[in-house]
Amino acid sequence: MATSGVIYVASGADYVDLACASAQGLRRHQPGLPVDIFTDDPVPAGLFDRIHPLSRPGPRAKLTAMQETRFERTLFLDADTLVVGPIGDLFDVLERFDCALAHDMRRASALIREGAVATPYAFPQLNSGVFLYRRSAAMLAFLAEWERRFHATGARRDQPILKDMLWESDLRFYVLPPEFNLRRLTLLDAWEPWDVRPAIIHSHRLMDHMDAGYRPKGPRLRAVAELVAAEREALAGEWQGVDETDPVARFAVAQERG
Repeated sequence: MATSGVIYVASGADYVDLACASAQGLRRHQPGLPVDIFTDDPVPAGLFDRIHPLSRPGPRAKLTAMQETRFERTLFLDADTLVVGPIGDLFDVLERFDCALAHDMRRASALIREGAVATPYAFPQLNSGVFLYRRSAAMLAFLAEWERRFHATGARRDQPILKDMLWESDLRFYVLPPEFNLRRLTLLDAWEPWDVRPAIIHSHRLMDHMDAGYRPKGPRLRAVAELVAAEREALAGEWQGVDETDPVARFAVAQERG
């Protein structure tokens, strides 16, 4: 069994295309690190070390695939990610912890507070799109229970269940710094040079060209600069009409407006 590696799970040509773009960045910044994909769709030859069929296609196929990893230490990456820097020593976190994830964004929203278990504001959902974990008996049991609960409850999203389980679990989990799952790209404008080393960008804007049914389709964004420009525009819209005189009080004003 390989010691460390990365897995993607992708279903459909659009998601396979995104996963391939992410894997290409991974290959540039972390050559030699094994990379697998779980999919039932065609993928370009030579990009992935192994191609695994989906054991349980459909919603959250990743919950099954994550249990089927061949690596002792696995980094699961959503398809809508871009690897923009080396990540090799990330796996060393698993010397001390069973798994590691980063906090999700919009932590003041009802969506990211959601869950059957009431948890403090300081314990929000963790984003499951970048998930580092050991292949241990305890971790595999956790993943299996996560999958079971997701399908048994008919949930729409996997993260509320994950939040509840982590709160109740004895697993040792670590919260990754945001540069390993960078959801809010305008942080690249705010950080000073020695603050971080950006590693993994995770942006739904990489899916703007895909038909979601609830928003107009846009162009296929590929470059980080394109993503940041789109985020800057969106951020300006979020604060439109809110008095920014008080940098803290404006958050309460914006949240009251919904």
